[in-house]
Amino acid sequence: MKRSGMWFGLWMCALALAWLVQGTPVRAAEEAAETEQPKHLVPYVPTPYDVVEEMLKMADTKSTDVVFDLGCGDGRICVTAAKKYGARAYGVDINPERVKEARELAKKEGVENKVTITQGDVFKTDFSSATVVTMYLLPEYNRALRPSLEKQLKVGSRVVSHDFDMPPVWKAVIEKEFTDKDGGQHTLYLWKITPEMKGKEPAAGAKKGTRGGRTGKKKSTAPKQ
Repeated sequence: MKRSGMWFGLWMCALALAWLVQGTPVRAAEEAAETEQPKHLVPYVPTPYDVVEEMLKMADTKSTDVVFDLGCGDGRICVTAAKKYGARAYGVDINPERVKEARELAKKEGVENKVTITQGDVFKTDFSSATVVTMYLLPEYNRALRPSLEKQLKVGSRVVSHDFDMPPVWKAVIEKEFTDKDGGQHTLYLWKITPEMKGKEPAAGAKKGTRGGRTGKKKSTAPKQ
């Protein structure tokens, strides 16, 4: 599928530049240890609002949920989770300008009592109270965060990623192509934390082999351009 839209183009350029700066071939980067934290910052590209809403919808977000957005940018995911769904939301970003913008947005939308924005490193963040985690990070960040997600999150918690998968260990429960209002194409991934992910035996009676299960429409096998 041909991807359109300026934002995705910026992501791809930033990703290619990051690989070039690191001097590491793509294949070698994919085989790097998952515990090694990426050395570069994620470029800021805001998620379109209709994609934000689709991500929260995929996670089946409710007022009882605690949402963590790792790399929250201007806070739009946290604010939407609080305002539309009534959830408690926490955003973490290392950039002080983004933190300021996110706090201002929460105040403007009247949800500052439900939204907490913190300046910090996502790798040093305690998100163990989360029931929903959202991310729009580069692939190496996803891989490096996976052990922390497995360790901290409770069974049943949902993780949603915009555009970037969690290979090769995690297989999405739902993988969905989404077209935003401007015609931009996005791939959204949903995972649910299972006992197997946390190194535990599944509950009695649970079906085996569901870890990599996928629901919804079958994804096209046509190559993307």
